Amino acid sequence: MLSSSAILLGRAYIMHYALPNVMSAEREAVRPRGPFKELVEKRARVKAKKPDFVRQESWRYVRVRESWRKPRGMDSKMRLQKKGWPAIVKVGYRGPSEARGLHPSGYREVLVHNVEELERLDPAKEAARIAHTVGRRKRKDIMERARELGIYVLNPMPEEEERLEEEEEGGEAE
Repeated sequence: MLSSSAILLGRAYIMHYALPNVMSAEREAVRPRGPFKELVEKRARVKAKKPDFVRQESWRYVRVRESWRKPRGMDSKMRLQKKGWPAIVKVGYRGPSEARGLHPSGYREVLVHNVEELERLDPAKEAARIAHTVGRRKRKDIMERARELGIYVLNPMPEEEERLEEEEEGGEAE
């Protein structure tokens, strides 16, 4: 249930606090299945031990959000890393180097603009992400070629849109 301060903040509260929880649930739905799935799982185990880095005094004031900011105050207990205060971001919390840059699916992510770029990929290790500037017709060609080559596409064309296009083509052939 929303608190009275949440009701006052309205949309801003929902965007900052409620939506990230929904989005994180969606992100967890991606199960690693690529060649690097052990590395992705290792990264998840390391991340589970990492503390939640919160902005100083965010627990005290509603107006101060939890998004990380480095504490810079002269007498800041958090900056001085006193016992009992939240941890601050340090390089030692970084994830495993082998797993950096991996997509949660377990593949290395490669941006693709056309079919020629798609053919340079290694289907065993790399997955394609179709660039947002690619139009519907070329996207469809890329999707067809990716199926032939057995390449995993991270942002495929929605099935319904694909089905409608096939119906349109079927109607034109008659």
